[in-house]
Amino acid sequence: MEILRTIDRMRSWSRDQEAGGHRIALVPTMGYFHEGHLSLMRTAAATGARVVVSLFVNPIQFGPNEDLESYPRDFDRDAESAARAGAAVLFAPGAEEMYPDGFQTSVTVDHLTRPLCGRSRPGHFSGVTTVVCKLFNIVRPHLAVFGRKDYQQLAVVRRMVRDLNMDVEIIAHPIVREEDGLAMSSRNSYLDSGMREKALCLVRGLDLARSLFRAGERDPDILIGQVEELIRQTPDTAIDYVSLVDPDTLHTVNQAQENSLLALAVVIGGRVRLIDNTVLGEQG
Repeated sequence: MEILRTIDRMRSWSRDQEAGGHRIALVPTMGYFHEGHLSLMRTAAATGARVVVSLFVNPIQFGPNEDLESYPRDFDRDAESAARAGAAVLFAPGAEEMYPDGFQTSVTVDHLTRPLCGRSRPGHFSGVTTVVCKLFNIVRPHLAVFGRKDYQQLAVVRRMVRDLNMDVEIIAHPIVREEDGLAMSSRNSYLDSGMREKALCLVRGLDLARSLFRAGERDPDILIGQVEELIRQTPDTAIDYVSLVDPDTLHTVNQAQENSLLALAVVIGGRVRLIDNTVLGEQG
């Protein structure tokens, strides 16, 4: 596996692959790899494409009071893990490489970025779409793999690709969970054992919603209310949102359906914000 740190070298590598008739797959990440990230890489490798994993903690998608400086990092471990998962290249530019002096352009998707995480993280998705657009232009992938845990991010990237006629296939990978059901996230490393147990209220809330739906409940207010009550009964938790939305538009729904998406964000212990989601008609 090659480690590339400049845009020029990354572009040169991609041109060589295209000249050799190879397809390129991109897995965008912010590093501190866990099994969820590695599953994305293995899925990309299984397509037969040459896999580029980008590792870049993107400063413009963090708000002023968020965890940019403390975001977990372990480059050497990440490089070893990416190589074992089948990556051909680890593209790891610095912030000054991606955003040189004078940088002033952003890519913004409008309506899809307003609900859910967009309400409490203004500017976050503009940072996401800007960096993903740059990565697509630099790496020139034929396909890119994103995880469904960050469902709104996935929806926003798909919308950007459609609206801007980008020639990139977006592959959605299912949520990868720990044995206890907690969705894998780099931010799980912030949780001590007590906080980890409290964090399970997210997946228990999703399980409850699916159970109520299977029992015939279709009223969004009841479904959301029951999930919120379960979370509130867990000490040291604060609900950012619990929403039942259309999976394509992210608009709230008037009646729950098989494909309705229940998405939630909860702050654990006053400092660790976790997200998760489920489609009501899916099995747990």
